[in-house]
Amino acid sequence: MAAPGRGVSRRRFLKRALGAAGVVVAAPQVIASDALGAGDRPAPSNRLAMGCVGMGGRGTSDMRGFLGFDELQVVGVCDVVERKRYGAKQLVDAKYGDSGCGAYNDFRDVVTRPDVDVVLIGTPDHWHALVAVEAMKNGKDVYCEKPETLTVREGRIMTETARRYGRVFSGGSQRVWGDYNWFHRMVQGGAIGQPKEAWVNVGGPSRECHLPGQPMPAGLDWDLWLGPAPWAPFNSGRLNFRAWRDYSGGGMTDWGCHGFGGALFCLQLHKTGPVEIIPPDGKDVKHLTYVFANGIRIYHGGGWGGILSFRGTEGEIPPREKDKRRTPPDIHIPNYKGRGGIFGDFLHCVRTRERPFRDIEIAHRTATHAHLGNIAYWVNRPFKWDPEKEEVVGDPEIARLLDRPKRSPWRL
Repeated sequence: MAAPGRGVSRRRFLKRALGAAGVVVAAPQVIASDALGAGDRPAPSNRLAMGCVGMGGRGTSDMRGFLGFDELQVVGVCDVVERKRYGAKQLVDAKYGDSGCGAYNDFRDVVTRPDVDVVLIGTPDHWHALVAVEAMKNGKDVYCEKPETLTVREGRIMTETARRYGRVFSGGSQRVWGDYNWFHRMVQGGAIGQPKEAWVNVGGPSRECHLPGQPMPAGLDWDLWLGPAPWAPFNSGRLNFRAWRDYSGGGMTDWGCHGFGGALFCLQLHKTGPVEIIPPDGKDVKHLTYVFANGIRIYHGGGWGGILSFRGTEGEIPPREKDKRRTPPDIHIPNYKGRGGIFGDFLHCVRTRERPFRDIEIAHRTATHAHLGNIAYWVNRPFKWDPEKEEVVGDPEIARLLDRPKRSPWRL
């Protein structure tokens, strides 16, 4: 949940909506021709209202994608960097031909808006769980960029919250199906016989950050950027959050949610997890190895086919010679619903209340796979994992790494 004592009453909300505390929520001064449903665009009463939190490169890119759907209207944007939030507001206002998009510094002013139906989360990873849980408790459906979590425990809380409040929650890895469906058709169509091994070539874990303090730039709410992460002095290098353990799991969780997500779905292991994780030892174990109950092994690194490689009882893919790449079998594998890729899948499911292709349970399982690999690298020893209970077996020291404390007053 959000910080204690931070609930927003209706009176307080309306006051902010009129521009208090520096929040810009101007009423439309120019009514565009499609505001009443002119042409093919649905009338406002039939559109989903979206609030967007985290307007960095990926967040703004996702927002642009959603702006292409006539059944949705972006009504508010939020970022702790002033330049980014007003840049996003300008994009939205230009799209609709008015000045009605709200611009906020604090995500709570978005997720508590009574007119918001869905929330897009594109913040740094350490904020995903807090924003998502608060949004769902306020009755919003959620589309959250990957990696959806910073810790294993966060993912379970997010999943349970979605189920408790009946919310639709889509994780944001468009590549699991969009980029890797050739592999899914080949493997599930029997091209390599019984699958035995997979290789996922993505980056490694994040690391500790010891950057010195720098002068604070104008237009940045640094305390709110840090949020639940440990306090640290401002340094512009910290804004490249993927590298640092306080804010992200590094390449393992970033591209890992694409790559591991693709491998797990391909092997139909996306609703479970490994039973053992073995880090490389420089001798017999050359690559971080995940062992599953059915005997399949997934390795971090070492593949030959770009991000994904597979081997089974009757061969391997992709072929070592690129000109021998085959057409996949003509089989149907359930994927996106509706029209318009992963964004359309989410919007369709918001309307129908179905679970999307990257439902939070599946997204959480994928992120957990990457988190467990990071833990194995950090402690440099193998450990057992119970994928049903989501517990480390017989190693209390490693079990403590499934979560981490949050800086007061933030908590889940």
